[in-house]
Amino acid sequence: MTGPAIDRRQALLLPVIGAAALAAPALTSQANEATKFTDDGLHFQPWFENTFLDLREDLADAKAKGKRLAIFWEQRGCPYCGEMHKVNLSKPEIADYIAKNFFCLQMNLYGSRKVKDFDGTEMEEKKLAQRWKVNFTPTVMFFTDDPKEAEGKSGADAEVWRLLGYWKPFHFLNTFVYVQTKGYESEPNFQHWLNEYREKLRAEGKDVSLW
Repeated sequence: MTGPAIDRRQALLLPVIGAAALAAPALTSQANEATKFTDDGLHFQPWFENTFLDLREDLADAKAKGKRLAIFWEQRGCPYCGEMHKVNLSKPEIADYIAKNFFCLQMNLYGSRKVKDFDGTEMEEKKLAQRWKVNFTPTVMFFTDDPKEAEGKSGADAEVWRLLGYWKPFHFLNTFVYVQTKGYESEPNFQHWLNEYREKLRAEGKDVSLW
C-alpha cells in the first residue's frame, strides 16, 4: 500500500472521526471502573499480546492462530485512548470479538522499545511510528493475513486498513468486522461498506445504535 493511498483514505474518514471525537466526552459517565495501565502509563487490555516485537514472527503467529494482526498505537495521557478503553473495550461484545479474531499488539507513539519491522529493520517504537506515518492516537493498524505478502515490506506497505482517532462503539466494532471479513477487498470505502452492513443488520431485525 502506498503513502498516497493512505492519505486519500484518511480524507474519506475525517467526517466520521471528527463527529465521533467531538461527542466522546459525553461517554465518560459510562466508564467509572478502575483501569489498568502499563509501565508506560498506557491503558491496558489483558488480551493484548506480549511478544518480542519481531513483526514477521507476530504475523506468522497470528496466522497460525487463525487471527488477523492489529497494532494499537497509543500515548500516555491521551484522552481518546482512554475513551476507547473505558467505553468501547469495556463492552464484552466488542472486547470478545476482537480477542477472538485479532492478535493485538500495543505500541507507544513515543516509546523506546525495539521493534523489527516486516522487512527486518529494527528501531524504537517512536521511530517506527514516524516510518509508518502514525501521527496521532489512538490509531489502529491492520495488516495482511498472508506472511508472504509482508515479506521485505515496511508495515505501511503491508497494511490493509487504518482506524484513525476515536470512533463510537458501533463504528469501532465494525471496522474490525470490516477487516475480519475482508470487506476492504470488495468495498475500499469503509463508510459505503458500513452503510450497507447497517442496513443488512436492520433487515435481520437487529438493533443498530450508531451513536
